[in-house]
Amino acid sequence: MMLILGNCSLVVVGQDYIKYYQLVREAEQLYDSGEYLKSGQKYSEAFVAQGNKGTMDDRYNAACSWALAGEKDSSFVQLFKIANGNFKEYDYLLADTDFNSLNKDPRWTEVVEIVKTNKEKAEANLDKKLVAILDTIEQDDQQLRQQSDEIEKKYGWESQEMTALWNIIREKDSLNLIKIEEILGKYGWLGADIVGEQGNQTIFLVIQHSDLAIQEKYIPMMREAVKNGKASAGDLAYLEDRVALRQGKKQIYGSQVTFDGERQIYYVSPLEDPDNVDKRRAEVGLPPMAAYMDYFNLKWDVEQYKKDLPSIEAREKDIQYK
Repeated sequence: MMLILGNCSLVVVGQDYIKYYQLVREAEQLYDSGEYLKSGQKYSEAFVAQGNKGTMDDRYNAACSWALAGEKDSSFVQLFKIANGNFKEYDYLLADTDFNSLNKDPRWTEVVEIVKTNKEKAEANLDKKLVAILDTIEQDDQQLRQQSDEIEKKYGWESQEMTALWNIIREKDSLNLIKIEEILGKYGWLGADIVGEQGNQTIFLVIQHSDLAIQEKYIPMMREAVKNGKASAGDLAYLEDRVALRQGKKQIYGSQVTFDGERQIYYVSPLEDPDNVDKRRAEVGLPPMAAYMDYFNLKWDVEQYKKDLPSIEAREKDIQYK
């Protein structure tokens, strides 16, 4: 199964960076269509295009494709690269049925042991109590939001059912914020070394889902955390964009996409200097706009976007960012 850690991006600027993500997206699509050999080959093209570099997510996914294609040696090349690169998703690795064909190979045991050791080292100094609290908060934050697409398809965006769901989500968000503010007030912005990667991500998510006053209060703390390696630069970019839009400014990184319920389409919210957005995204480890838009079934055409921008700005004057 495909892995998305969300915190293992390349920070490279230039056409090679764009080509890398184009090739990776093609590899993902080939995997989804069951063309595993072609998928593995496409991942290899991506790594070569980036000077034999690749994110941990992409190397893991390449290993999945190679394993499903029956190319064990190629799969183990990628698995050893990520294992020796401090990959620590031990439980995920063991549960991944994509690697069933590798389980009886002696190299599988070796990879698993390395990953297990990585996990144990990473968790040795975790604050287990805080991890448990943040795990519960993460479930509250995400579980109901994950239901929204299904409810929208069944009842519509402006239905009573959708309104009821978001009322519950906002109530949960308020309760979660109380807990997160208590943690931030006592400890500051905690890194993955103390609360794990998921716990660290949860702190960001709760602030990201809060109102503007809360975001403005904690964005300086998050900026400092990024400088100290305690938070993700990519996550900060999302928060910077959301705050900018709520302040009536344009976003910087193009992370905020708005759904137009009337026309039933997504579009990129007002963006500063669209010509150089990919350069800015690369600097914080985010994929290029074309790859990002692909997940919304949109095509990124910067020239067309610049033409559309005045009408987008006019449309959004009445929008309140939640």
